[in-house]
Amino acid sequence: MRLDVWLWRTRFFKTRSLAAAAISDQGFRIERQGHVRRVSKAAIDIAPGDILSFASHGRTVLIRIRALPERRGPAPEAAVAYEALGAHADENRQPLAPHGEQPG
Repeated sequence: MRLDVWLWRTRFFKTRSLAAAAISDQGFRIERQGHVRRVSKAAIDIAPGDILSFASHGRTVLIRIRALPERRGPAPEAAVAYEALGAHADENRQPLAPHGEQPG
């Protein structure tokens, strides 16, 4: 299955076009059998067991692909297709201030 289709079906992006644009613009990486490679084309094939890392909202998202969904279903169905391995905040981002307070 193509990476952009998988990202759309698992609801990481609202449209397949947005997924394809993010792949070509950002630093997506796929780890397969211990080898990590940078991905810049949406048409790359993925398989269960691959580990995908990419930036989203100032965080590095790390997920293991568990399944290749046949459709874009509801969120609970999409969540079964991957395992979240972690998300790391970027060092340059400031923490959010509690509601009603200004960041210091």
